[in-house]
Parts: sequence; C-alpha cells; structure tokens
Amino acid sequence: MQNNNITQIKSEKKFDLKEFFLQWEWLLLVLLIGILITNASLSPNFFSFRTIMNSTTSFLDKAFMVFPMTFILLLGKIDISVGSIVALSAVTMAMSFEAGVPMVLAIIICLFVGAICGSINGLLVTRYPELPAMILTLGTQTLFRGLSYIFLENKSISGFPQWFQQFSWGKVGLIPIMALVFIAFAVIYSSVLHRTAFGRELKSIGFNERTSKYSGIRVEKNIILSYVLLGVMASVTAMFLASRMSSVRADIAVGYELEVIAMAVLGGVSTNGGIGKMYGPIIAVFIIGFLRYGLGLINVSSQIITLVIGVLLIVSVLVTKLRFRKKTI
Repeated sequence: MQNNNITQIKSEKKFDLKEFFLQWEWLLLVLLIGILITNASLSPNFFSFRTIMNSTTSFLDKAFMVFPMTFILLLGKIDISVGSIVALSAVTMAMSFEAGVPMVLAIIICLFVGAICGSINGLLVTRYPELPAMILTLGTQTLFRGLSYIFLENKSISGFPQWFQQFSWGKVGLIPIMALVFIAFAVIYSSVLHRTAFGRELKSIGFNERTSKYSGIRVEKNIILSYVLLGVMASVTAMFLASRMSSVRADIAVGYELEVIAMAVLGGVSTNGGIGKMYGPIIAVFIIGFLRYGLGLINVSSQIITLVIGVLLIVSVLVTKLRFRKKTI
C-alpha cells in the first residue's frame, strides 16, 4: 500500500516546461547574450571565437574564487578577505622566488599560505559563532593586507620564468590555458555541490545550522574545509594574476572580494544560506567579466566600473531576496 502511494506521488509530479524556462539561470543566459551583442556593437571584431577567448584572460583569474565562495554563501557565511589572501599569497610566492627558491616550490608555498589564511578564517568563524563572519573576515582582511605591505612595502617583484607567464598567456589551440583550468574546476566544484553528500550537507547547514549539528553533520569541519578551499583558490588566483601581470605588488587584487561575491549572488545564491546552484555563478562570471570588458571598450574609468558592479550586487541581492521570499510564501 505504501509503495502504491509513493508511485502515485511520483507520477503526479510532471515536468513543467514553463517552470523550467523561468529558472534564474535562463535569465542570466539572456543577460549574457545581451552583453555580448552590445560588446560586438562597440567593437566589430569582438564577435569572433579568438577575440572572446582572449578577452577571458582579463577576468578569469578572479573567477576561481567564485566556486568556494558559493560554498561559503550556501553555509550562510561570507568572506571579504579573499582579495587580501590573493595579495599575501602572491607576495610570499614572489619573495620566495626572489630569495632563490625554485619557482615550482614558490608556487607550492603560495598555495600553502592560502590554505593557512583560509583555515584561520574557518577557525575564527567556528570558534566565535556569536560574531558575524563579515566582521571576523574584515579583521583578517586588514591583517593579511597589512602583512603584504610589511613584507614587500612599496616595492614590486618581477622577472618570473618564461614558462610561468604561459599560465595566463599560453593557449592550447585557440583556448587559453586559464580557461581550460577554469572549466576543469567548474566541473569539479559543480560535481561536488550537486552530486556528493558534502554538497547536500552545505545546504542543510545553511538552512538550519543547529538542526544539522543534531542530525550528525560535522558542521564545524564543513565550515573550516570550505574556508580552506576558498583560501587555496585565492592562491590559484594569485598565481594566475602574477603570471598575467609579470610582477607582484602588495596592493594587487584590491576590490576582488566585491566582484567575487557579486558573481555568486548574481548567480542566484542566497546570502541567507541553503539555496543556490553552481551553474548560476559560473554564468555570472562571464556576465560581469564581459560587462567590465565592454565598459573598458568605451573607456569608462575603473571607478565607474566598480560603481556599476556595486549597483549590480545590490540589485542581485534584492532580486534574489524577492525570489526566495516568493518561494517560501
């Protein structure tokens, strides 16, 4: 009798074509196409595969942090120290190389520093749950950036090996190496979020952290691991950014946290936690990246571009709030 009821319930749930095409990701795709068409009108040569691929090198470096930032937001947390982690990781890598450390080992040090910074954030958030994650990571943002200035001051370090510069500028056919690495991480993180118990636990914690803990989910472990992943991906960003710029300064990656959070939120991830997919933030990466690229084509100042992204972040938060509120009514 029970099996018959289950079968009946399953049969009643039919595929809704209208609901499928009203998903947030489809709206993002329409917005992306609109931006691409606008860019093509500004630059006749833009609408070629080679030009589009080349333009991705200007923004994909920061996009690596979107994947674990999605995890953090799904937990109902946030991290605004990622730009400073990028700077500190890049500075330690460059200083290690300048001191005579082989570049491969310097890259490993870079990744290690990012993991340490991420673990510090994770430990602070779990040890002091009464304090908002924004306040705690604001403190580490200042700490990590301050250490970068203490180590490097106002100097810059360059002279990296030629093969290291190929990380950002090298290609496999017409596709940049950076884009291939981004695709690989997109597949990995999407699979983890949507096909593993860890991904389900992240959403459960975001919905109700206390209930998740009583259900046997290792809440603190998952939070710390997510912050460590974000720290490591910030180091990956540091590596590609240093490769693209061919030099490192203590003031690099300023404002990166704004764009990374904007990409995740625009992608439909709720800032309250528990709701969101990985596909939306991936599309949002290209929306904000090509929007910035298009504004650059008409010589819009970097301050105005930052303002536009800030407004986009506010609108994204408001729209997603309305969407999720409507679903719960």
